[in-house]
Amino acid sequence: MVDGEQIASIGPGLMVLVAVEPEDTEQTAAALLRKISLYRVFSDSEGKMNLGLLDAGGDLLLVPQFTLAADTGRGLRPSFSKAASPVDGARLFDTLVSLAENLACTVACGRFGADMQVELINDGPVTFWLQEKSGVSA
Repeated sequence: MVDGEQIASIGPGLMVLVAVEPEDTEQTAAALLRKISLYRVFSDSEGKMNLGLLDAGGDLLLVPQFTLAADTGRGLRPSFSKAASPVDGARLFDTLVSLAENLACTVACGRFGADMQVELINDGPVTFWLQEKSGVSA
């Protein structure tokens, strides 16, 4: 929800919180999307996590979340110096969304820079931190 309006919704699938760091590029966004779409986190017929998002026929919700790039190592207040600038963050988030729209699944996204209220039903719970070496975190 943004300003009381529901802007995105998906069925079963993945909600991915996305942080962009200064060294991230279009290539790291593409590599991360590949990993997100193929990462085997869905159960097969035997209950084992052997299916990726595309294999399982799941939906994808991409939510910009710069606070994931927070430096929490010192003191009692997070620093956001490890997050990309708002201009670069928005550009790379938009790149990730554009690339995702080419996947064979439903893709929805949050709004970069907006004050969003996000609801999640975590089936599992199963939560993973994925990061490309030069990069984009989810």
